[in-house]
Amino acid sequence: MTAVAPPILETTGLKAGYFEVNILHDVSIAVPRGAIVSVIGPNGAGKSTLLKTIYGFLKPRDGRVVYRPDGAEHDITGLRPNRVTALGLSYIPQLDNVFPNMSIQENLEMGAFLLRTGVDERLERMFELFPLLRERRRAKAGGLSGGQRQMLAMARALMSGPDLLLLDEPSAGLAPNVVDEVFDKIREINAAGISMIIVEQNARRSLAMSDYGYVLDMGRNRFEGPGERLLHDEKVVDLYLGGRGRLAAAAPSGEDYEAAERPPPPAQRRFRL
Repeated sequence: MTAVAPPILETTGLKAGYFEVNILHDVSIAVPRGAIVSVIGPNGAGKSTLLKTIYGFLKPRDGRVVYRPDGAEHDITGLRPNRVTALGLSYIPQLDNVFPNMSIQENLEMGAFLLRTGVDERLERMFELFPLLRERRRAKAGGLSGGQRQMLAMARALMSGPDLLLLDEPSAGLAPNVVDEVFDKIREINAAGISMIIVEQNARRSLAMSDYGYVLDMGRNRFEGPGERLLHDEKVVDLYLGGRGRLAAAAPSGEDYEAAERPPPPAQRRFRL
């Protein structure tokens, strides 16, 4: 029997918040290596707080965050963001995700500030992945459209060579055709071997492309399971997906997926960024 590799990232019993108020209450998630994992839920559920706690912007009051980029186990609970980045984890916030007064190339170079060598090679790879950025490399990032800024934010996060990306609302405020481009690029990045956690209000679209998903509500784990299974679960549809588009093949109503039920390991990727 082939052993299942441990997840690249796990949180266990996370409690975190602001001032004296806890936003997260015992939140536990696991990200299989090479997978896309979506975190969905209503506004105020704690989704963005979860990402900030993983990345070190917030220090948890309880719980643990374990990261395994190279197979070795790193306890990154409360570790500062620069040290988390150095271990191979990058975060793309929803807002203020580029330096508007810097050029596109300068933004990308900022993403490589931890690298001692290979910056030119990383730049070239980003220009291949995002051709528009090459064309406008000398332009100020502040002149980009919303979709172009999102592409730049993703490219800058990739400059450090991460194994895991945290994306906070990558489609927020974008026109539908631009959302298509962003999600296509997310798939392409994932196909290159990058694991991902995506917090996304476009829950249907996010779950449809995810290997696994979690539903948070009031800062607590509510449901979890394979993305397609959650997408068709009657209770998830009624409570969190607007009650529309339920398919006949939906999973049994009210099934709360066990934490032990994990998705199979994703297929081996053919190339890496």
